[in-house]
Amino acid sequence: LTTGNMFCGFFAAIQAMKMNFTYAAYAIVAAAFFDQMDGRLARLTRSTSKFGAEYDSLCDLVSFGMAPGILLHMWALQPFGRLGWMVCFLFVACGGIRLARFNVQVNIIEKNYFQGLPIPMAAGIVASSVLAFHDLGWEAWGHRGLLLMTALLAIVMVSTFRYRSFKDIDLKERLPFRYLIIGVGILCVVLLWPEVMLFVLFFSYALLGAIFGVFKLGKNVRSR
Repeated sequence: LTTGNMFCGFFAAIQAMKMNFTYAAYAIVAAAFFDQMDGRLARLTRSTSKFGAEYDSLCDLVSFGMAPGILLHMWALQPFGRLGWMVCFLFVACGGIRLARFNVQVNIIEKNYFQGLPIPMAAGIVASSVLAFHDLGWEAWGHRGLLLMTALLAIVMVSTFRYRSFKDIDLKERLPFRYLIIGVGILCVVLLWPEVMLFVLFFSYALLGAIFGVFKLGKNVRSR
């Protein structure tokens, strides 16, 4: 499953270079699916290991760092010249730093929150933006908003902003009825216009975490 994650990232990069941007975006989404499944399967079968954790991070850098960086450059940011590819590299570099920091802080920070935007979510925002622009018929080539979005995603990945991980929600236990209502509501909103609503949801998650972090709302992340 972890290798499937890396394959999808590699495939996304190839498709981006061939100008098949929607295929590249869907490949990144598929990589995120494999990324979620490999960890769950390892915990379920009690086969977690240090090797698996390190391999997972290397695959994540390919699928959620390098592939989205190439996709952004080929799809939208080439007209900005050196600034465009440097911002794409900033996204990749900050993604790598984010993964390395997560590995060394995994037993330090509280498990219910991430420190900085997780790299799969940043890649998900990139992939969903491609699908949203395609569905809306917007022109991405040379779009300044996408240049700004790429830079901001890089910054929030290496920030100390707290993002809810939802790991405290145990689906094996009885949950309040409101969780069902919220889940059904979110599903209905997404199904109304999936290509656009997924981008709105993902971007809102990143934006709210940044706003809470800037204005110092909530508790500080415990760190050593």
